Amino acid sequence: MALVTSPTQQKGIVITVPVLVLTLSVAAIFFFFLLSSLSTCNCPLSSTTTDAANAVRNGAVSDFARSEDDSSSSSRRFSERTSATKEDIEWVRDQIHKNGLHMQDNVLRKGINPRTRAQQLQDLIQFKGISHYEGLEANNHTALPCPGELLVEEHHSNYGEPWAGGRDVFEFLAEASHITPNSHVLEIGCGTLRVGVHFIRYLNPENFHCLERDELSLMAAFRYELPSQGLLHKRPIIVRGEDMDFTKFGSGVVYDLIYASAVFLHMPDKLVWVGLERLASKLRPYDGRIFVSHNIKFCSRLGGEECTKRLTSLGLEYIGKKTHDSLLFNHYEIWFEFRRSGA
Repeated sequence: MALVTSPTQQKGIVITVPVLVLTLSVAAIFFFFLLSSLSTCNCPLSSTTTDAANAVRNGAVSDFARSEDDSSSSSRRFSERTSATKEDIEWVRDQIHKNGLHMQDNVLRKGINPRTRAQQLQDLIQFKGISHYEGLEANNHTALPCPGELLVEEHHSNYGEPWAGGRDVFEFLAEASHITPNSHVLEIGCGTLRVGVHFIRYLNPENFHCLERDELSLMAAFRYELPSQGLLHKRPIIVRGEDMDFTKFGSGVVYDLIYASAVFLHMPDKLVWVGLERLASKLRPYDGRIFVSHNIKFCSRLGGEECTKRLTSLGLEYIGKKTHDSLLFNHYEIWFEFRRSGA
């Protein structure tokens, strides 16, 4: 079979089908290699790109990303929201309405383990857990002390307000103090890390400090919350102590945020002032913040003028009162804000 030109043309050209197919095949192969060469760049990689490539080859993508984030965050203020937006709240309200959810007649369905926490705790005490090593083999990390109260999560019920409220407190303080991952934060009385666990996750390693006196609370922090949240690598500095002794945190640290959530109201006024005196010089001048929740009776009991005078002598200044509304439960908290008035 052949393709023949029109007889009206003076010169006829005859092209056989095999020749046509061969010609098209050669052209297709040529264009394929041409496009491949154009898509390949032999340009030298930038140092950042090379580092990233090496990080991928070495299985260290997360470390590379973390170092990039750390370097950039030091030059910018806190920009991303940690709390819910108005749109978020409207979405939640809409979902509750669409699904016909309400407050009454809600019964939690229990799963395959209907035992109460008290019953679970008794099993742990009696049987030392489901399985455990004996003799010499028992001397490993499974033998580290861990009270059964933590394993059945009694500390989620017994410490403070609803456990979920810790997220509320974190959101408020993080935005009110404009912290970044590079910031240093001190909590006075962090308890079982109801609030602290959120700061630890957000901050760079070793940047969260806490002074706590209760042994079971400290055990909950080290043996339950940090491991269960995958945050052991953040190495928070949590110290057992009282009497407002902050020497174990080092002399060179400067805090961007110091807070006490429902702690000062349980302490003698004299001890609170001792703590403020020791912490005033450790607070970042002007930008650093101290937040105290519920009330500041340690100050108001002195009288307004006398309190102001005493704060001034420490280099501190009272900014004012703020109210934070909770999205997680029907509640709001009052916080009192202070700053360091001079370098």
